[in-house]
Amino acid sequence: MSRDLTIQQAAERTGLSTHTLRYYERVNLLPSIERATNGHRRYSEQDLRWIEFVKRLRSTGMPICEVQHYLETYEQGDAGIAERLEIMEAHRHRLMTKIEELDGFLTRIEAKVENYRARVAQQKAATR
Repeated sequence: MSRDLTIQQAAERTGLSTHTLRYYERVNLLPSIERATNGHRRYSEQDLRWIEFVKRLRSTGMPICEVQHYLETYEQGDAGIAERLEIMEAHRHRLMTKIEELDGFLTRIEAKVENYRARVAQQKAATR
């Protein structure tokens, strides 16, 4: 597999900073990134796909430690599928709970907005 992208190119393609890419590698959110003979990191298209996957997990609020655990089970191949399922189901449950909580917040905010709209309308009517 071709590993011809520098860290700067990988950063541009993924929208992450070079600092973040180095951090993700340091905390084992990325599989081993190969190095050129000069020691510089070289990223493949597969590496970029993995980075995008990590970004999606992180954007859902998955903690770094769980992404790390997921990567460990991913590296086990088929032997880690059941554990990956557990990780995803637990995360889905947390997300659903958070969505329900946010929905409650939104309902209360919408009620406040409607209340204030009505009060503003009353003030306008009273000044006419």
